Amino acid sequence: MHILITGAAGMIGRKLTAALVAQGTLQGRPIDSLTLVDVVAPVLPDGIPGAALAADLSDPAAAPALIEARPDVIFHLAAIVSGEAEANTAKGYAVNLQGTIALCDAVAAQADYCPRFVFTSSIAVFGAPLPDVIDDTVQPKPLTSYGTQKLMGELLINDLSRKGILNGISLRLPTICIRPGKPNAAASGFYSSILREPLIGQRATLPVPDTTRHWFASPRAAVGFLVQAAELDLAPLGQDRALNLPGVDATVAEEIAALERVAGPAATQLIDRTEDATVQAIVDGWPQAFDPARARALGFTAEPDMDTIIRAHIEDELDGRIPVAEA
Repeated sequence: MHILITGAAGMIGRKLTAALVAQGTLQGRPIDSLTLVDVVAPVLPDGIPGAALAADLSDPAAAPALIEARPDVIFHLAAIVSGEAEANTAKGYAVNLQGTIALCDAVAAQADYCPRFVFTSSIAVFGAPLPDVIDDTVQPKPLTSYGTQKLMGELLINDLSRKGILNGISLRLPTICIRPGKPNAAASGFYSSILREPLIGQRATLPVPDTTRHWFASPRAAVGFLVQAAELDLAPLGQDRALNLPGVDATVAEEIAALERVAGPAATQLIDRTEDATVQAIVDGWPQAFDPARARALGFTAEPDMDTIIRAHIEDELDGRIPVAEA
C-alpha cells in the first residue's frame, strides 16, 4: 500500500498523515510507503518509508514525477483557500484547477492503473439563492472562484471514474472548525478565530453579524471522512462521485454561546465586532445547513454540536486545558 498525499504540509494533511501512521493499514493492507508533497516540504514521520517533497502541481513536471511510482491511494488536498483564490484569480485556477488536471492527466498516462483518488472539494460549490437546508438533490452553482474551481474538479473526477481511469470520490468538506494555528487567508477563517484565539486569552475579530449561519465539522471529523473515503465501496455512488458531508449547522451567536458554556464569559468578552463588507459578501453566498442523506447512509459521521467541536480542539490542541479560564 503506497499512499500519496498532496497538500501534506497543511493542517489536514498533517493530521491525515498522523492518523494513517497510527492506523498502520488502509483497505486492509499494511501501509508500506508514504509520499508527502506540498509547496514546502512536509515532514515524513520517523520510521516510515517514503518521501517528503517540495513540489508545485502547477509545474508541468511535478505531477508525472509523483504518479510515476503508481500510488495505490491518492489524497488530493493541495489547494489555495477561498479568500486567496478570489483575490488572485490566475493563481486560484493554476493551483486549484490546473493542478488537479495535471495530477489526473498523469494518472491517465499510466497503463493498467486505476488508483483510489480522494479529492477534497468544498461546500463552496453551492451559491445563493439556496434553500435553508441543502439536500442531495440541490445542484451546485458556485458564486466564488474557489467554488467554481472545486466544482470543475468534481466533474473531472466523475468523468475519469466513469471511464475507469481512476476510482474517485469528491468530499464536499464543511468549513473546518476549529482550525489550529494562525489564521489563514480563507474567507471562512473567522469562524475558527472567534473560538481559537479567545480560548488562549487573545482577542479575535468577528466581521459578520451574529445571525450568520454556516455548516461546520472538526479537523477530527475531516480526517475521518478522508480515511473512510479511501476504504469505502464506491459502487453505490454510481456516476455522481461528489458527496455532501455531515456537520453541525450553527449561527455565529450559537458558536459564541457554545464558547461561553465551555470556557466561560472571559473568553467571549475577547471577541471584537468589526464588520467587513467583502467577507460578508462572500459568506452570504454560502450554504447554511445540509441534509446529507447519501453520506449518512454510507456511514459518514461528524460531531453532534458546537460544544463537542470546541472540546475536541481543547483535547487535541491545548492538552485538555483552557488557558483563558486559568488566567
